[in-house]
Amino acid sequence: MAINHWPEDQRPRERLIKHGPHMLSDAELLAVFLRVGVAGKSAVDLGRDMIGHFGSLNSMFTASLNDFSKLHGLGPAKYAQLQAVMELARRSLTEELRMGEVLSSPQAVRQYLQLMLAKKPYESFAVLFLDVKNRLVAAEELFRGTLTQTSVYPREVVKAALSHNAASIILAHNHPSGTPEPSMADRTLTGALKQALALVDIRVLDHFIVAGKQVYSFAEHGEM
Repeated sequence: MAINHWPEDQRPRERLIKHGPHMLSDAELLAVFLRVGVAGKSAVDLGRDMIGHFGSLNSMFTASLNDFSKLHGLGPAKYAQLQAVMELARRSLTEELRMGEVLSSPQAVRQYLQLMLAKKPYESFAVLFLDVKNRLVAAEELFRGTLTQTSVYPREVVKAALSHNAASIILAHNHPSGTPEPSMADRTLTGALKQALALVDIRVLDHFIVAGKQVYSFAEHGEM
């Protein structure tokens, strides 16, 4: 049965407006995004199919156009819409971090880094450059590697930090394998970068490792 034939208090869009998006299931939120279903299936049914097909929201967000289009009812148009939503969310968080003190918005930093790094199929090393008031100046992917390792050169990180006139930075990289715990190499690299940046009076505030929905913070674990 099409959603517009459902009782009004059960329709996802009406429930979202009345109670807020947090009250909707993943499938219902996807139904609001999809707007319509396919023959024999409502938008909520298609939303459930999407979750079952991809296994998780993160896998859906990181799917290629080819993989996304394998499910009946999805295609380039919906893929483009989803990517646009993701980019708008990233830009909204960027505005928040540029306007306020980054350290006062730890959840926004985590969400920003997840949007920036979680979908990448390769290992990526990024840096957030902050001004003297801990506001975001820029964010850059400086290095990328294979699924298991990446080569990070401290002199290039120092050079980039100086070019942005950064007072401090936040390091971040992803673990495509899905495990956020740092390796010994991650810890060694963090120490080397802290030492190199200290020589030019730039502080390293934290190092985040993003693995899907999980984010590991060196600072929160007393490792900074």
